[in-house]
Amino acid sequence: MEKNRFMRLIVMFDLPMETKLELKNYRDFIKYLKSEGYIRLQYSVYSKLCINSDSAKTIEKRLIYNAPAQGDIRFLIVTERQFQNIIQLNGNYSLQEQITTTDLTLMIGGLNDESNL
Repeated sequence: MEKNRFMRLIVMFDLPMETKLELKNYRDFIKYLKSEGYIRLQYSVYSKLCINSDSAKTIEKRLIYNAPAQGDIRFLIVTERQFQNIIQLNGNYSLQEQITTTDLTLMIGGLNDESNL
Protein backbone atom coordinates (compact mmCIF):
# COMPACT_ATOMS: atom_id res chain seq x y z
CA MET A 1 0.00 0.00 0.00
CA GLU A 2 1.43 3.35 -1.02
CA LYS A 3 1.46 5.98 1.75
CA ASN A 4 0.62 8.83 -0.60
CA ARG A 5 -2.69 7.37 -1.68
CA PHE A 6 -4.44 9.03 1.30
CA MET A 7 -5.31 12.67 0.66
CA ARG A 8 -6.51 15.61 2.76
CA LEU A 9 -8.97 18.22 1.62
CA ILE A 10 -8.41 21.41 3.61
CA VAL A 11 -11.17 24.05 3.60
CA MET A 12 -10.49 27.66 4.62
CA PHE A 13 -13.32 30.13 4.72
CA ASP A 14 -14.43 33.57 5.79
CA LEU A 15 -18.20 33.97 5.69
CA PRO A 16 -20.23 37.10 6.39
CA MET A 17 -22.33 36.98 9.58
CA GLU A 18 -24.04 40.36 9.70
CA THR A 19 -27.64 39.45 8.84
CA LYS A 20 -29.79 36.62 10.17
CA LEU A 21 -29.66 34.90 6.76
CA GLU A 22 -25.85 35.13 6.63
CA LEU A 23 -25.62 33.74 10.16
CA LYS A 24 -27.94 30.86 9.19
CA ASN A 25 -25.82 30.14 6.09
CA TYR A 26 -22.69 30.09 8.27
CA ARG A 27 -24.26 27.69 10.78
CA ASP A 28 -25.59 25.44 8.01
CA PHE A 29 -22.16 25.28 6.37
CA ILE A 30 -20.47 24.36 9.67
CA LYS A 31 -23.16 21.75 10.27
CA TYR A 32 -22.56 20.34 6.78
CA LEU A 33 -18.79 20.12 7.35
CA LYS A 34 -19.23 18.31 10.67
CA SER A 35 -21.83 15.90 9.26
CA GLU A 36 -19.44 15.01 6.42
CA GLY A 37 -16.62 14.15 8.84
CA TYR A 38 -14.46 17.25 8.56
CA ILE A 39 -12.39 18.09 11.63
CA ARG A 40 -11.68 21.63 12.75
CA LEU A 41 -8.00 22.56 12.66
CA GLN A 42 -8.53 26.24 13.52
CA TYR A 43 -11.42 28.66 13.39
CA SER A 44 -12.70 28.55 9.81
CA VAL A 45 -10.16 25.87 8.79
CA TYR A 46 -11.38 22.28 8.47
CA SER A 47 -9.86 19.14 6.96
CA LYS A 48 -11.16 15.79 5.79
CA LEU A 49 -9.24 12.57 5.20
CA CYS A 50 -9.88 11.03 1.77
CA ILE A 51 -8.89 7.47 0.86
CA ASN A 52 -7.58 8.42 -2.61
CA SER A 53 -7.61 11.17 -5.23
CA ASP A 54 -10.91 9.97 -6.75
CA SER A 55 -12.55 10.22 -3.35
CA ALA A 56 -11.06 13.70 -2.90
CA LYS A 57 -12.57 14.81 -6.23
CA THR A 58 -16.01 13.49 -5.17
CA ILE A 59 -15.76 15.28 -1.82
CA GLU A 60 -14.64 18.43 -3.66
CA LYS A 61 -17.81 18.36 -5.80
CA ARG A 62 -20.00 17.92 -2.70
CA LEU A 63 -18.22 20.82 -0.99
CA ILE A 64 -18.77 23.10 -4.00
CA TYR A 65 -22.45 22.11 -4.13
CA ASN A 66 -22.99 22.82 -0.40
CA ALA A 67 -20.95 26.04 -0.16
CA PRO A 68 -22.86 29.25 0.60
CA ALA A 69 -23.12 31.75 -2.27
CA GLN A 70 -21.63 34.61 -0.23
CA GLY A 71 -18.20 34.75 1.38
CA ASP A 72 -14.68 33.59 0.66
CA ILE A 73 -14.24 29.80 0.60
CA ARG A 74 -11.05 28.11 -0.56
CA PHE A 75 -9.87 24.53 -0.47
CA LEU A 76 -6.63 22.69 -1.05
CA ILE A 77 -6.01 18.99 -1.65
CA VAL A 78 -2.70 17.61 -0.36
CA THR A 79 -1.31 14.14 0.27
CA GLU A 80 -1.46 12.75 3.79
CA ARG A 81 2.34 12.85 3.93
CA GLN A 82 2.31 16.58 3.08
CA PHE A 83 -0.41 17.16 5.69
CA GLN A 84 1.63 15.36 8.35
CA ASN A 85 4.52 17.74 7.70
CA ILE A 86 2.50 20.64 9.13
CA ILE A 87 4.39 22.11 12.07
CA GLN A 88 2.36 23.25 15.07
CA LEU A 89 4.02 26.31 16.59
CA ASN A 90 1.77 26.92 19.60
CA GLY A 91 -0.57 24.62 21.47
CA ASN A 92 -1.16 20.94 20.97
CA TYR A 93 -2.71 18.79 18.27
CA SER A 94 -6.37 18.07 18.96
CA LEU A 95 -7.41 14.52 19.82
CA GLN A 96 -9.18 14.29 16.44
CA GLU A 97 -5.97 15.29 14.64
CA GLN A 98 -4.00 12.69 16.60
CA ILE A 99 -6.52 9.94 15.80
CA THR A 100 -6.93 10.63 12.08
CA THR A 101 -3.32 10.28 10.96
CA THR A 102 -2.34 7.22 8.96
CA ASP A 103 0.92 6.67 10.87
CA LEU A 104 -0.95 5.25 13.85
CA THR A 105 -0.84 1.50 14.36
CA LEU A 106 -3.45 -0.31 16.42
CA MET A 107 -2.08 -3.30 18.32
CA ILE A 108 -4.67 -5.91 19.25
CA GLY A 109 -3.83 -8.93 21.35
CA GLY A 110 -1.29 -9.70 23.99
CA LEU A 111 -3.86 -9.66 26.78
CA ASN A 112 -4.09 -13.44 27.05
CA ASP A 113 -0.95 -15.38 27.77
CA GLU A 114 -1.52 -18.64 25.87
CA SER A 115 1.97 -20.00 26.56
CA ASN A 116 0.72 -21.68 29.75
CA LEU A 117 -1.91 -23.74 27.91
